[in-house]
Amino acid sequence: REGAVFIREGDTEHTGYMVLVLDGEVTVENIVVSRSEPVTVTVLGEGAVLGEMGLLDGSPRSVSCKATSDVLCAVLTRAELQRLFDQHPQVGIKFMTALCIRSSDRLRDLTGKLRRYVRLTQTLQEEIDRLLPHR
Repeated sequence: REGAVFIREGDTEHTGYMVLVLDGEVTVENIVVSRSEPVTVTVLGEGAVLGEMGLLDGSPRSVSCKATSDVLCAVLTRAELQRLFDQHPQVGIKFMTALCIRSSDRLRDLTGKLRRYVRLTQTLQEEIDRLLPHR
């Protein structure tokens, strides 16, 4: 339902599933250092895959996902993933390959954003140094 948080940042107990959004919109939020309110990272819709990192490695959830509208999604649990590998290993391999490609794409995107952030902070520091020369 709209407003439901179905993945909660920092959660260590409910990491054994991922979701595929079939219909609706999800807001992905993150608590940024020294803030108490979450910051919207992105808004995703149909076709979005959420929670795969927790499914694969069991680590705490890194973001919160909240339904911005009523959402219809498919859920894949760790047990169902294991059953897929046991019963249909070729399909399991294709599935894992798709997740790896998706993770690689996200890492490349994040690396690009980090580069832009570093350039921005360097430019800002240069401008501060120019306006306020050291004494």
